[in-house]
Amino acid sequence: MDSTVETATFEPRARWRRLALVRLLRDPTGGVGTLFVTLIVLLAIFAPLLTPYAPDEINVMARLAPPSAENWMGTDQLGRDVFTRLLYGTRIALVVSLPAVIAGALVGMVLGLVAGYFGGWVETSLLWLFDVVRSFPALLFAIAVIALTGPSLFMVVFIMALTRFPSYGRLIRAQTLKVREEEFVTASRALGCTAPRVMLRHILPNAVAPLFIQAAMDVPVVITFEAGLSFLGLGVPPPTPSWGSILREGYTYVRATPWMILFGSGFLVVATLGFTFFAEGLRDVFDVKIRNEGSN
Repeated sequence: MDSTVETATFEPRARWRRLALVRLLRDPTGGVGTLFVTLIVLLAIFAPLLTPYAPDEINVMARLAPPSAENWMGTDQLGRDVFTRLLYGTRIALVVSLPAVIAGALVGMVLGLVAGYFGGWVETSLLWLFDVVRSFPALLFAIAVIALTGPSLFMVVFIMALTRFPSYGRLIRAQTLKVREEEFVTASRALGCTAPRVMLRHILPNAVAPLFIQAAMDVPVVITFEAGLSFLGLGVPPPTPSWGSILREGYTYVRATPWMILFGSGFLVVATLGFTFFAEGLRDVFDVKIRNEGSN
């Protein structure tokens, strides 16, 4: 009996998943977002193959040089190739944003499931935890913590994951409250399924779609947050290239080297627009699923 319920639940969802990627790519916003995100990921992966320079290679004889055939985006105050540093800065942006968003989403997903499924004092306690964490301004909290511990890649990831999980928890809780009253969930309970099995096999797959959209929306938020911390000197420690630190150096020499600001901002804008459009495309795809389920 239980296998019959699970088969009836998962077969329509499996058919929909096969069409999700096609719908995403056909959507203009989703297609552009997917293209930008793919470009950012490829630049991060193949950065060593796209430039002959190392990100910390100093050439004082070519300091503050304008864009040329040798240095496509010019050099900084130490003669380091700006294009190379922006490429490797793409790695830092992804290494910070993706683990932070994934960790925050996983923690929030588990706590949101537990809060929505069990209710009562469990739900009240977890909602109180969400509100307490959200009450701290993320930037001020990050500045305070990093001032005590010193700038590091791990600390930036930890702070962003810590400040993001309450929003995921509340989102999954709201979805769980709706899904747990569905007939297939009631049938699973009647058949003797344990609470973890009901949550993981029946509730989560039907409640997780908004989490993917929110996570994709949060990636550019975390990228911008890390860039802001690095711009203030509180992000990734030098000489590690970060888009924020490159913008800070460009701002210092903006009259002599405006290209550092222009190209650094360009990378940040492409990443932000890419993940934002990608999230918009995901939302449109899942809206199609919701409309189809409502019409059946």
